[in-house]
Amino acid sequence: MEQKILGAEALIRSLIAEGVDTTFGYPGGAIIPVFDVLYDHKKEIRNILVRHEQGAIHAAQGFARVTGKPGVVIVTSGPGATNVITGLGDANMDSTPLVVITGQVGSAALGSDAFQETDVIGITQPLTKWSYQIRSAEDIEWAVARAFYIAMSGRPGPVVLDFAKNAQNEKIEWKDYKKCNYIRSYEPFPIINKDELCEAADLINDSKRPFILAGNGVTISCAEKELIEFAEKADIPMCNTLLGLSSVPSDHRLNVGMIGMHGNVACNIATMNCDLIIAIGMRFSDRVTGHPAKFAPQAKIIHIDIDRSEFNKNILVDASIHGDAKEVLQQLTPLIAPASHEEWLSSFDDDWKIENETVISQELNPQDGQIKMGQVVRKVSEASGNKAILVTDVGQNQMQAARYFKFTQPRSIITSGGLGTMGFGLPAAIGAQIAAPDRTVCFFTGDGGLQMTVEELGMILQYNLPVKIILLNNNFLGMVRQWQELFYHERYSETEMVNPDFVTLFKAYGIHAEDVEDINTLDDAIDRMLKHNGAYLLNVNIAPEELVYPMIPAGSVLDNILLSRTEKYTKKPNTDYDNL
Repeated sequence: MEQKILGAEALIRSLIAEGVDTTFGYPGGAIIPVFDVLYDHKKEIRNILVRHEQGAIHAAQGFARVTGKPGVVIVTSGPGATNVITGLGDANMDSTPLVVITGQVGSAALGSDAFQETDVIGITQPLTKWSYQIRSAEDIEWAVARAFYIAMSGRPGPVVLDFAKNAQNEKIEWKDYKKCNYIRSYEPFPIINKDELCEAADLINDSKRPFILAGNGVTISCAEKELIEFAEKADIPMCNTLLGLSSVPSDHRLNVGMIGMHGNVACNIATMNCDLIIAIGMRFSDRVTGHPAKFAPQAKIIHIDIDRSEFNKNILVDASIHGDAKEVLQQLTPLIAPASHEEWLSSFDDDWKIENETVISQELNPQDGQIKMGQVVRKVSEASGNKAILVTDVGQNQMQAARYFKFTQPRSIITSGGLGTMGFGLPAAIGAQIAAPDRTVCFFTGDGGLQMTVEELGMILQYNLPVKIILLNNNFLGMVRQWQELFYHERYSETEMVNPDFVTLFKAYGIHAEDVEDINTLDDAIDRMLKHNGAYLLNVNIAPEELVYPMIPAGSVLDNILLSRTEKYTKKPNTDYDNL
């Protein structure tokens, strides 16, 4: 019989059995036994030492979104545990699988306000799929197996294991690890209903103006191939939510672009004019629907999702299919008839022309000599062969990056969608680079979000990570300033920033950095950045007056589109869609 082992050793062996080779963590008193055991398992598991626990969880998110595997976080109790709360909320909103292990005081001290004790379970339950406190070493194997199963099955999400220190130090006999593949009353893999499939197929076959809204669920289920086959068979135009971008190549003939507040005009107008919406793996966020009562007024709606609770939550639908996107599309595609919708597709041309003339051409080819955000994004994308992983922070940089970056392969956008977490980007880019060391990672950020987690430059220094960082620097909290200009009478309250010398700051971390102030030097600077064998910062100075257009005001109808400070979208007159 094998000699008894510590509970901390049992945890690490359980992680190894689950295929974990990378963790993101920060040590502290209540989790020291686990880190002590990690010292003996460096060949099996590499821990990435972050500079703040929020950096750990965002890095794990970036890792998970690129690999499709759970990101693993190990932090201490008290402030260590509470510092991951923002990331748990972010991962929960964006369906990112995480296993977060927090240290905790010994079981005997629970409830005594012991040093660095917090009620981790009470705090995290609203933000996770499952939270569990391990008070005995005998529970470790069971809890870890259950945690990984819950995090990855069904709609993915974060789980928390709060690990009491006495359980880390107790000794138990180690048995063969058994992965979890079933929990009574938890049914993450729904059986697809044939009647639901047939009902949806009938709606699709009868439709003259069908439109696909593809969300993050397509990427999560690895359904990119199935989505394209489905759309091509019935000749249905597609658009993506923010998190759904990269599920379809940007240049695919049926790809109309991005929907939503700062989405493409053609996407939003098509939503208002189509007679059928096929929503796949998306949750009808308010940033997508605008005014919910006036969303898609002419359309019937089919909703495909693995999470039944999303049906009719925000938008009432005519048909729903409960199931994994990949499996649903595999079964639905044979039921739909081949079709052609050339006139419907060509009806988008005028909207694309309007957007190009009023927004895109001015953003990509400015005549005033200023450097535009979209211009920088497009140049970086093209210089990377449109093959890089795009990571963004939140705000104007995020929207312009999503609009102007081009995608040729899946899992190529990492951004904070539902929670909109400033500071997400830098650690997420680091996690993405660790997950995909052979791919170029281009991280676009603003000066506000960058400074929220700027300490994670220490990770880049310590692990020599070649992240390419493009700072779109306007010395403002740009998106808040935009709203203040448009909706608050230009009262710029607490949005102007006094910033450090970013080039000097980055050089202090051993990162090559340069300022870009002249449009004529931009191309060469991008070329130097991408050719450099290591991390690089381009601090690109952007005019604070630049706004992100198109824009649909919050809560407005999707065809109420601002194209500039002085121009709004005008509906095309006398369009007879019934004859298409």
